[in-house]
Amino acid sequence: MGSISLQNAGITATDTLFSNLNLVVADGDRVGLIAGNGRGKSSLLRAIAGLSELTQGEIVRSRGLRIGYIEQDLPQQVRDMTFYDTVLEALPSADRDFESWRVDVVLDEFETPAGMRNRKLTELSGGWQRIALIARCWVLQPDALLLDEPTNHLDLGKLYQLENWISQSAHNIPMVVASHDRQFLDATTNRTLFLRPDQCHYFSLPYSLARVALAETDEAAAAKRERDLKEVTRLRKQAAKLTNVGINSGSDLLVVKSKYLRERAAKIESAVLAVYKERSGDIQLGNSGAQAKVMLAVENVTVQAPAGEKLFTVDKLHLFQGDRVVILGRNGAGKSQFMGLLHRAMRGEEQSGVRVSPQLTVGYVDQAMSFLPERVSPLSYITDRYNAGDQRSKSLLAAAGFPVEKQERPIAELSFGQRARLGLLAIRLSEPNFYLLDEPTNHVDIAGQERLEDEILTHGASCILISHDRSFVRGLGSRFFVIEGKKLREVDNPELFFARAARGET
Repeated sequence: MGSISLQNAGITATDTLFSNLNLVVADGDRVGLIAGNGRGKSSLLRAIAGLSELTQGEIVRSRGLRIGYIEQDLPQQVRDMTFYDTVLEALPSADRDFESWRVDVVLDEFETPAGMRNRKLTELSGGWQRIALIARCWVLQPDALLLDEPTNHLDLGKLYQLENWISQSAHNIPMVVASHDRQFLDATTNRTLFLRPDQCHYFSLPYSLARVALAETDEAAAAKRERDLKEVTRLRKQAAKLTNVGINSGSDLLVVKSKYLRERAAKIESAVLAVYKERSGDIQLGNSGAQAKVMLAVENVTVQAPAGEKLFTVDKLHLFQGDRVVILGRNGAGKSQFMGLLHRAMRGEEQSGVRVSPQLTVGYVDQAMSFLPERVSPLSYITDRYNAGDQRSKSLLAAAGFPVEKQERPIAELSFGQRARLGLLAIRLSEPNFYLLDEPTNHVDIAGQERLEDEILTHGASCILISHDRSFVRGLGSRFFVIEGKKLREVDNPELFFARAARGET
């Protein structure tokens, strides 16, 4: 039996991330951790893991509890290691010679191909890097698990595999998972914690049901705030009357009572205005428009790997204005290579078999937001690149969820979610009418994902999308293409592909 107890826990950075958090996570509790980008999820997980400190309160762990923590990024010390050695290195040095069999058992559990085990992590896809980190943690046989965005970069096959692993191998131990994948949360968690600066909310429900409960809680809180503000108005009116009567009658008692009523009104108003409204920054896109009906035509094109290996062919693909095309396929099938080929054609580079409307203006987002310069600040980047002016740039960044104190820090110091928001802001400012989005929801919080989806639908933007987020794909796509048998073919919907991925057939 093991448990993790948080007592009056809180973390304050430049502002309060969360406070007064009281929570016990015990055996069988699988807690989904929900908050906006930069609002304290990773900070809380690191504190529970013992890698950082709370600003207030304390964390009590069961005696001898071994906590496994799976962070978002690759630790520096394993970047040049092979898959196998990354997992082996997690074992105590004295045990590696005699207990290396445990590494093979774990790698078999995660269905790691034999040919991949001796390849360096930097040579592998982001999805396999995530599996390596999970295996590295699991080989230590932890009593509790902390997972920070475990689904990032996983293809659907690996995502289903992770869901099954949590349900079968890790379902009895305490677990806290920070994720923006709504369907993954519903499949793997039975508790949900919404982090907020003023008051956190905890429900013994998976994400979707917990969100309904949170909406009801927020609605009740909003009604109370409205009643409180009416009470503030009543108290101030009463205080004004008592002041007038007290001054005219010379009654010090009435003046003192009036002062008390004003102070009470101010206290109630201050509490109401301090209430946190969940808002991590708007994501806004746009559509600069085009008159052309056919935006893109692809015929008899072969998509190749960087080394020249044939990945798949496209016989014929015409994209019309307003199409929202989703490209589905397993990791390594060539989805990102196809996006890169289209991007080069849209920038004016000659690509055999690809015709682009001269009216097309592309906005391209790759998985790593690699176009963002890490050494400059968000403010300098937006101001210099888009001639937005200092004040407008500050306003744009603030609206996108960047507080003033983070606008002048190097981009390299931003969280992954904040980098994603900055990249999407930059794309919007380039005023495209066609979007190429390669895993745009990686690291973007749930509120941001829904906002992005709404913006694309509202503006009727044309786009090609790659995503492993099933909720996002279902909500946004209007046409669906699958890479199978080294060909790209159109299908009616993504459900058969999802079902096959769940069975491990893709």
